[in-house]
Amino acid sequence: MSVFIGVDLGWYGKPTGLASVVLDGAGIRLRTVTRLESTGAILDWVRTEIGDQGGVVGVDAPTVIRNAAGIRPAERELNKDFRRFHAGCHAANLGLPFASRVLAFSHQLEEAGFRHGANMQAKANGRFQIEIHPHAASIRLFGLTRIVKYKRGRRAERAVELARLRGLMLSRLPEGDPPLTLTLPEIPEKGPTKPVEDQIDAVLCAYIAAHWWWWGTTRNTVYGSNEDGFIVVPGGERSP
Repeated sequence: MSVFIGVDLGWYGKPTGLASVVLDGAGIRLRTVTRLESTGAILDWVRTEIGDQGGVVGVDAPTVIRNAAGIRPAERELNKDFRRFHAGCHAANLGLPFASRVLAFSHQLEEAGFRHGANMQAKANGRFQIEIHPHAASIRLFGLTRIVKYKRGRRAERAVELARLRGLMLSRLPEGDPPLTLTLPEIPEKGPTKPVEDQIDAVLCAYIAAHWWWWGTTRNTVYGSNEDGFIVVPGGERSP
């Protein structure tokens, strides 16, 4: 049995959204959704969810950074395809303040047996970690012409857009390949939306991890490499 973990990592030490998805008959099923803050608690949760199984951890954060400055090749390649959808990535380099935290998390996953999976074959045995970019994934998975803009703006605007993303996931992912059985937290009428946002993002991360395991490069695009950093996006082809 394989387990697929989604990690919407808090790049600067803020809480992290987490989700686990498991195989279920001819499809997959959302098993657990939560939100934790300390790195130790997050890693303990991952170890508990994975148990003695194999699987893929999909991390919404850089997992490999070699460049001292500028932008990684993976980001440059992805931006070429997705900037027109407003879905480009931010630059990652060793000079940025989040670099040490995200790399430490990736190294701790490696210590738990999750090796970098840019070259992973579909349905491979073992444990792997991949970097993902949910905005780009949502363009491909849901056939959008622009990203769902739930990250910035006034609270009311963000809530509307987050509800839109939630609706897309609830309606489209059960019809995906693989199909996902899921429920998602409700958007609160008042108060902060970030706790729910982190959990919904984590579910999408877990689905992308499962899609990568299920199809490999047949129905996913890999931007970059294990050596210099890579990002997995469902579907599509690269721009020439």
